[in-house]
Amino acid sequence: MTIKLGIIGTSPGNGHPYSWSAICNGYDPAAMVNCGFSVIPQYLGQRTWPEDQLPGVQVTHVWTQDLAESRKIAEAARIKTIVVRPEDMMDEIDALLLARDDAENHLRLAEPFLRAGLPVYIDKPIALSEADFNALLSLQRRPGQIFSCSALRFAEELQLDAVTHQRVGPIRLVQAMTPKYWQTYAVHLIDPVLRMLGHEAEVQKLFSGPVGKDGRLLALRWPDGGPDVHLMTTGSSIPSPLTFRVVGEGGEVTLAFQDSFSAFRTALAEFLAGVEEGSSRLSQAFNRRAVQIIEMGL
Repeated sequence: MTIKLGIIGTSPGNGHPYSWSAICNGYDPAAMVNCGFSVIPQYLGQRTWPEDQLPGVQVTHVWTQDLAESRKIAEAARIKTIVVRPEDMMDEIDALLLARDDAENHLRLAEPFLRAGLPVYIDKPIALSEADFNALLSLQRRPGQIFSCSALRFAEELQLDAVTHQRVGPIRLVQAMTPKYWQTYAVHLIDPVLRMLGHEAEVQKLFSGPVGKDGRLLALRWPDGGPDVHLMTTGSSIPSPLTFRVVGEGGEVTLAFQDSFSAFRTALAEFLAGVEEGSSRLSQAFNRRAVQIIEMGL
């Protein structure tokens, strides 16, 4: 059985409607060049098609707030149906990709689909406050109906393998840095850190403040003698790579994000597995801790 997905929404600087749809459907290289995000056709072009396409799924419907943009996405990612209103796709799909990273609009856009009982993948970050996170959860018709994460949670290059972890020893400091803005990109730092250090413990905020023109820095301390964690978004004025410097008692290592396609593909595969199983595979408690940390830095 093929899982039919709808995809809705665009937000400034976010190419996920193009990339996520292409991973599911394949793509038209000539049309994808015009998507407005040069990195997307670049990494798609490095893959083997249709072998690297996700099996058993098709993005069949698209809606955005701009009909011309919807047509571009549909052409580039081979989506058959463009709808005029989001709810027009509701009876035709098995699950929804809400591909906007402006979290303040997630509740409004997700609500009708959640009330209809459809599984919804909400783009990162799911919310900017715990109150908004709770409001989204309250709309679920069953536990695990919502899936949300930074795909970097699954990036293999951001995970410490056993040999490296042993060499570094007990972790004393993590310094993580990403370009762009706290509201949209801090979660790219938080999710990998929580996977590395654990999400169960309630962390202590040490300080937060501005960086450059519109960046942010948040310093945290893990409890019970755990490490300090410095999370920095550098904003629009300071270019930076997306990196994690992990310092332990025995040494240190720098991890750099490199493979967008694999991270996105793995996250989508996890969502689809949850659609088939009837519940998200991701921990609600993990996402709650991530939202709490995002809110600390605002």
